[in-house]
Amino acid sequence: MSSEKLYSPLKVGAITAANRIFMAPLTRLRSIEPGDIPTPLMAEYYRQRASAGLIISEATQISAQAKGYAGAPGIHSPEQIAAWKKITAGVHAENGHMAVQLWHTGRISHASLQPGGQAPVAPSALSAGTRTSLRDENGQAIRVETS
Repeated sequence: MSSEKLYSPLKVGAITAANRIFMAPLTRLRSIEPGDIPTPLMAEYYRQRASAGLIISEATQISAQAKGYAGAPGIHSPEQIAAWKKITAGVHAENGHMAVQLWHTGRISHASLQPGGQAPVAPSALSAGTRTSLRDENGQAIRVETS
């Protein structure tokens, strides 16, 4: 693909992207805890990248039970939605476009991340046999086996 084509507009559904460079989702685990609320740092991060034809947000949990990693943002509470509106407004102010990557981690979670310390909600009771990220008492990321 020539750079001429790469930097040409592209119509995707109802939007016309300024170019064909799409920013892939990059999970950064920088939301406020408790609450999983997107932060001003996240807003600045996305605003700085608004020249991409389309930004796809980091993985964003659809419910409290969908959480699998400490620091992952949600989009299921009024506070989270308000924070995401500020983020998208910043991207739009720079003439950018943005889509959200929705997720539910299923068994890739830990009981300490779940409401009431319950077992993760998943289609199977079988362990995923992998690890996830929690925060220690100092707020530092630690890796633990999934529940």
